Amino acid sequence: MNFFNQLYLTVFSRFKGRFKQKANTIAFYYVSVVEIALLLLLGVFLIKFLDQMKVVVMSGANSWLLFIMTAVFIHFKNWLSYSGRKRRVLNAKLSNKKGLEYSLFMLIVLPVGIIGLALLMLQAL
Repeated sequence: MNFFNQLYLTVFSRFKGRFKQKANTIAFYYVSVVEIALLLLLGVFLIKFLDQMKVVVMSGANSWLLFIMTAVFIHFKNWLSYSGRKRRVLNAKLSNKKGLEYSLFMLIVLPVGIIGLALLMLQAL
């Protein structure tokens, strides 16, 4: 079970009590946002690193277009993964393991921190 599956299960179990019908959707969107934020951070890092090395790989417009296309792919991949059989298998694994809980503070700070770091890197160099 990878990190994103653990995040999905943690968010799903946190919101299952309050929002019974929407817990799956909330967890799905949360994992998608975290993965896309990590993609943004990696992309900004690579762009700034290649700018420092004076290497021109692609234009800014093309890199944003590639980011958007990859973000749509990640969202679609998560939609396929967490809406079908895999979600039921993950829920069955969750019933066996109870130590997957992350704090609510960490769940809130993780995507905000990643996006903030990416924007800071984008503006700094």
